Amino acid sequence: MNLRHLRLPLVLLAATLLAACSNSDAPATNNAAAPAYSAIARGRIDIEGGLLKLSMPSEGVVQSVDVHEGEQVQKGQLLVQLDPQPAKLALDSALAEQQQAQAQSDALDERVKAADLRASRLEQAAKAGAGDIQSADDARQAAQQTRAELENTHANVALAAQKVAGARYQLELRSLRAPVNGQIVQRMVQPGASVSPAAGPILLMLPDAPRIVRAELNESFVGVVHDGMAAEVDDDSGSGMAPMKAHVLRIGNVFGASTLEDDPQVRANTRTVECVLAFDQAPATPLRIGQRVVVKFGSAHP
Repeated sequence: MNLRHLRLPLVLLAATLLAACSNSDAPATNNAAAPAYSAIARGRIDIEGGLLKLSMPSEGVVQSVDVHEGEQVQKGQLLVQLDPQPAKLALDSALAEQQQAQAQSDALDERVKAADLRASRLEQAAKAGAGDIQSADDARQAAQQTRAELENTHANVALAAQKVAGARYQLELRSLRAPVNGQIVQRMVQPGASVSPAAGPILLMLPDAPRIVRAELNESFVGVVHDGMAAEVDDDSGSGMAPMKAHVLRIGNVFGASTLEDDPQVRANTRTVECVLAFDQAPATPLRIGQRVVVKFGSAHP
């Protein structure tokens, strides 16, 4: 038999089998390509307001740093103390001025009482004919002048009290205390260092606050994601962490460039909207600020 005649039926048979395989695989391929979620976005773990950058409210030399990195602190706990001596000297001076002003006020108060008593007696004597009216008038005028001096000392006492309050406040500013409960993430100061409010933060603090997700929603998905929408949050590092349930809190109104895209070219040409999500329950696994996650919004099928 001619080999050319034998090859043709074999070729036709192979073509028929391939076509049959292709037809049978087509529905499975379409089902696998069907999307499982309404939208998918990259995100990162964060807290409302972000990390706290704590600066010293007053300038001076650091006397002591009472915390270390990783330490849990409570609201009001002393974190950093500046040398308090300059503020204490200012407070002592203000207290001395206040005491002096108060002493002058007390002395004038006694003089006013004595002047009023003398003027009253001379007026009564003048009415009874035992004294002259001019002496009574002079005594009353002297009493009024002394009273005016007393009012002036009252103003000095109030001013001195304000100076004392200001000096106490300046002394308080030389102590940095924790504004909320949280953890010290980074410490950038040592005893003996000179600091000031303009020098920048000296401590970085992570407040004890619920974790949230800040996802970058591509502009093509903005129309399908809405407030309250259910979502699933997965770890982007492949650690095997179980998916976490969350829901959309809000969607931003401003487009911006992606900050989570690794490819510079894609990042430059991608417009995203920030989408903030809250977890339905506290995550069983501790989440770190800045941790990368993948957010899957809703479902494409009912």
